[in-house]
Amino acid sequence: MNLQKMFEMQKVLDDRIIKEKGLEGRDLLPNLILALQVELAECANEWRGFKHWSDDREPRTKIEHFCPTCDGTGDENHDINLQYLEEGHAVEPYSECQDCNGSGKLGETNPLLEEYVDCLHFILSIGNHINYKIVSTKELQAFFCEINLTEQFASLFEEIVYMAQATRGHSPAEQALAKYRYVSLFQIFIGLGVMLDFTTEQIEAAYMEKNAVNHQRQQEGY
Repeated sequence: MNLQKMFEMQKVLDDRIIKEKGLEGRDLLPNLILALQVELAECANEWRGFKHWSDDREPRTKIEHFCPTCDGTGDENHDINLQYLEEGHAVEPYSECQDCNGSGKLGETNPLLEEYVDCLHFILSIGNHINYKIVSTKELQAFFCEINLTEQFASLFEEIVYMAQATRGHSPAEQALAKYRYVSLFQIFIGLGVMLDFTTEQIEAAYMEKNAVNHQRQQEGY
């Protein structure tokens, strides 16, 4: 992954949000840390493996989105033909839906990967905030705290708390500890991605796509 580029892209987005929302001078680190915890919980929820009470524990890695224009049929005349059939009229011939090119689908998404990348968004923001950007992947070897995903998620939650506590100090020693905790958090997070079977190429591509979406949201007054 091109970490330097991703840190820079995240800074551009964060600076835009701060300017457009009038947040200059605000300490946003507590918000970023809480947001990371929330997104990590949402990521775990899409993974679903910890839900021993449920028969549906398959991770949400593929969701098909059907075209609302043709109701997933590929035929633009689908809805009107249903009405005609109810009224006893002759139906219109098939007309290829222009929105989905007749496929009935608008594409697929990977909710688990999307939530993982949302976590990455805030990890990068935190790194920029504490002025510690990891530009070499050598600093970010995947770290596996545990042998199963449930424990890996739990370890990551714990590391977020440790990092949050470390960032409250202002002495050189405390700042060094905060950076150490940040690297540890990032390593565990990368380890989580490996355990979820994500490739670095998938993660980077999904991040770039979500970054563009976030800029569009700001443009639309999200």
